[in-house]
Amino acid sequence: MKFMKLGSKPDTFQTDGNNVRYVASELASDIVVSVGDIKFYLHKFPLLSKSSHLQTLISLNNEENLDEVQISDIPGGATTFEICAKFCYGMTVTLNAYNVIATRCAAEYLGMHETIEKGNLVYKIDVFLSSSIFRSWKDSIILLQTSKSMLPLVEDLKVVSHCVDSIANKACVDVSKVDWSYTYNRRKLPEENGIESNQNGLRTRLVPKDWWVEDLCELEVDLYKSVISNIKSKAVQSNEVIGEALKAYAYRRLPNFSKGMIQCGDVSKHRVIVETIVWLLPTEKGSVPCRFLLKLLKAAIFVESGDRTKEELVKRIGQQLEEASVSDILIQAPDGDATMYDVSIVQNIVTEFFTKDYNVEIESVAGGELEGIRKPGILSDASKLMVAKLIDGYLAEIAKDPNLPLSDFVNLAELVSSISRPAHDGLYRAIDTYLKEHPGISKGEKKRICKLMDCRKLSVDACLHAVQNERLPLRVVVQVLYFEQLRTAASSGTSTPDIPRGIKDLNNESNGSSRSGTTNPEDELDGVATAEELKALRKELASLRLSNGVGNNDKDGDIKPSMDKAVIGKVKGLLKSKKSFIKLWASKGGQGENSGSDSSESISSANPEEAKSTPSRNRRHSVS
Repeated sequence: MKFMKLGSKPDTFQTDGNNVRYVASELASDIVVSVGDIKFYLHKFPLLSKSSHLQTLISLNNEENLDEVQISDIPGGATTFEICAKFCYGMTVTLNAYNVIATRCAAEYLGMHETIEKGNLVYKIDVFLSSSIFRSWKDSIILLQTSKSMLPLVEDLKVVSHCVDSIANKACVDVSKVDWSYTYNRRKLPEENGIESNQNGLRTRLVPKDWWVEDLCELEVDLYKSVISNIKSKAVQSNEVIGEALKAYAYRRLPNFSKGMIQCGDVSKHRVIVETIVWLLPTEKGSVPCRFLLKLLKAAIFVESGDRTKEELVKRIGQQLEEASVSDILIQAPDGDATMYDVSIVQNIVTEFFTKDYNVEIESVAGGELEGIRKPGILSDASKLMVAKLIDGYLAEIAKDPNLPLSDFVNLAELVSSISRPAHDGLYRAIDTYLKEHPGISKGEKKRICKLMDCRKLSVDACLHAVQNERLPLRVVVQVLYFEQLRTAASSGTSTPDIPRGIKDLNNESNGSSRSGTTNPEDELDGVATAEELKALRKELASLRLSNGVGNNDKDGDIKPSMDKAVIGKVKGLLKSKKSFIKLWASKGGQGENSGSDSSESISSANPEEAKSTPSRNRRHSVS
């Protein structure tokens, strides 16, 4: 730490009790200066020779025959006045980064300028600041910290602005020129994990680009904002390094921020910190990780930040949502809400994600009006698939909430329904979880939620689970059975036929029925299988068999009964071992969508005797 010694005479200030200071001298004191509760018994001549303010006060006291001067508002109080008084006597005083700013303000208050005496205290302190303090990295930070108690006087003296500029200049210097000490306990950026050779051939470690961020975390939020704004204005440091600085400050200043929450405390103070960090975020995408932005959003909700702050975070998160994980977007619902999670804010984030996919160009049309033309944007298929998988996992988590409205689940799922993904296993798992946790929903609601899923995109394991899942409507089970047959046919190398009309009709609300006209159409789609429906299924499966080269010499009306039995036996085989398959699917719920190889191995090793003893789907009484 830099320091400056002024004066050469020994310090002869004495203390008498707690409230009296005096100078040990043969001359009796002729003036009493009261600073707060402390009285200083001093001599007029040394004080008058260097302080214009004391000159004025003492001359006024002489007119009123008073020997005591009252000074109640001097910056720094009795401590800084004593330093200034010792300087007037020529006694030794030591200034450093901790006391120099208060002493400078006190000297300004006392009017200790060059106009009173050459080499006065104000001049000497200014030289010390410019030649030593502002050239030292850590001293500059200490000085800036101590200046907070001296506001606003210290701002009028331009000391804060000079100190901020000094710190910012050092933070932006080329790392090869950093030769001062700094605090660094963080991991270096990936490109900085190396060593380099200097001109003498000696190998030295690289100074990390973000070497300065930890020391700045010591600053209060308003001073920190000034320094970071100054650094950004110089356009030297990269956005990633600025982002690292903001991350470090958030983790240091917000308790439990690393856990995605904030401890109870000074909420208003934490709110200012959160809003300041958001305001300082670089505008470029990727400057900070999406996980950090989501933690900021959770903190903003907790400290009740303004809508503008939360909207800005939602916008930024949406720009890089593909980086997030399910746990990142599990945002607790506000106090008083019946649901566990805030689904609406995730819907807003997903909506923001898709706005990237369009660029709006303004074109002139007839009449001089302007019209916005939406054109395809830059979202990659990989990003879309990652977001779709993310939302599938999120739906599976929020589906466990017994108070989650069906509309919230469906609306969020429909936001990503336009994304073509190869497998719907994750979506099926979410739907099944919702049906399990909400057994009281109506058949129409079951149909609504199941329409989100494409049965053709279920893996073998998912199909085996679905055809035995009594929570699913029969319509879905029939579709799964049929598409599993299609997959079997395709795997044999033959052409895959079109979806028969009878299977398509099961998805239509206006489906014609072979039952009585008084039957509820919803019950026709989602009720227990009838003989006519099973007969229709046999006919469709038999047609599939014919289209794949089985019995090509037979006509549609001449299908052999033995071959019908073979098809029905194949369908029934998919319905066996209900309990073992359901347990198998439940046990692999956390393994992700594409874990078919492990599941297939487990299924193939199931006990055949258990499969024989399991009732088939034909004996199920209800699917609701």
